[in-house]
Amino acid sequence: MPVSVILPTYNERANIGRLIDRVERALARTPHELIFVDDSIDGTDAEIARAARRWPHVILVHRDARAGLATAVVEGLRRARGTVLCVLDADLQHPPEVIPVLLEALERTDADVAVASRNVAGGGYEAFTAPRRLASRIATLLARAVLTRARLVSDPMSGFFAVRREVIEGVALRPAGYKILLEILVRGRLRRVVEVPYRFQARRAGASKLGLRQQWEYLCHLMRLVTVHPDDLRFLRFCLVGASGVLVNMGVLWTLAARGLHYVLAGACAAAVATTWNFLLNDAFTWRDRRSPSLAAKAARYVRYCIVTGTSAGMQIGVLFLLTTAAIPYLLSNIAGIGAAAVWNFRTNGTWTWPRSRPVVMRTVYRHGHTPAAIAPGPSAH
Repeated sequence: MPVSVILPTYNERANIGRLIDRVERALARTPHELIFVDDSIDGTDAEIARAARRWPHVILVHRDARAGLATAVVEGLRRARGTVLCVLDADLQHPPEVIPVLLEALERTDADVAVASRNVAGGGYEAFTAPRRLASRIATLLARAVLTRARLVSDPMSGFFAVRREVIEGVALRPAGYKILLEILVRGRLRRVVEVPYRFQARRAGASKLGLRQQWEYLCHLMRLVTVHPDDLRFLRFCLVGASGVLVNMGVLWTLAARGLHYVLAGACAAAVATTWNFLLNDAFTWRDRRSPSLAAKAARYVRYCIVTGTSAGMQIGVLFLLTTAAIPYLLSNIAGIGAAAVWNFRTNGTWTWPRSRPVVMRTVYRHGHTPAAIAPGPSAH
C-alpha cells in the first residue's frame, strides 16, 4: 500500500526535524512519500529542503502566498502518487505513530476513509484549553446540524485522516479555511468510513494559527457545502412546503367559513386540504429522488404521510401541554411543540413514507488489535 503523507506547514520550523523522524519510524516498513506544502515565512522551507537532501522521498512544495491549510492539502493531494493519501498537521499535535493504525483500519475494514477521532472511546485530548474545546464543540455541532455526511463520524473537525485515492480522484475539491475532511466527506465517493481513536497532543513548539479569520472561513465553507448533497437541502424544502401549507389551510378555512360552513367543519376540511397539498409538494419537491411513479405506491405514501402528520399534531399538543403545566409560557411552549413535531415529522417521513433506496455509507470504529466494531448505517452515498 504505497502511502503519500500530506503535511501542510506554516511557520513550523522548530517541529520539522522531529516530525520527519517520527513519521519515518512509524512508516519504516511501508513504502511512502512525504509531501510538504509550505506557506511559511520563518525558514520552514529551508528546514524541509535540508531534509529532502537526506530523504529523497521528502518533497517540498513552497507557495509564496499564504492560501490556507485546506488549499495546501488539496495541492498535496494533487501531487501525491500513493494509492492511500494521509493528511496530518505538522505541529505534532497529530501523533505520527497513529498513521500505521489508520492504514491498518483501512485494510481490515475495507473502508474508504479512516478518520483519527478524539471523540470515540480511547480518544481524547492531552491538553486543550476550555475556549478551544468549546470552539471545537460548537464547530462540530454546526457541521452535524447542517451537513448529513458530517454525521458519518463523531469527529468531523479532525484534520488527521487517510483516504483511498479513488474516493477523490476526479472530484473537484473546493475547500475554504482549514477543514478539508468535511469537503471529502461531502463530495467524496464513499461506501464506508472508519474511525480510529487517538489523543490530541499538546503543542511543543510554534503557535496556533486558528483565529477569527479561520472561523469565518469555516462558516462560509459550511454554507457552500450545504448546496452539494441533496439531503442537506431537504429539510429546508420541507419547511418551505410546510409554510405554504399554512397559507393553504388559512385560505380554505376563510373561504369555507365565509360561505356559511361551521368553523369546526371548515377547519377539518382546511386541514385535510393542507395535508394533501403538503404531501403532493413533498412528493414532487422534497423527496422527489425517492418516489415511485406508480399510483399504488403514491397512495401508500399518502396514507403513511397522513399517519405521520396526525401523530406529529398529537406530539405538538402534548409538548404544549407538558411545558405549559411546567409554568413555561404557552406561546413559547407552542413554538417548542411545533419545532419538535416538525423534526419528528421530517425524520419519520424520510425513513418511512419516502424510505431510502440507495446504498448507505457504513461507519466502523476500529481499535488496533481488536475486531472492527460498531458498524452502523449512515447517510447514503452520491
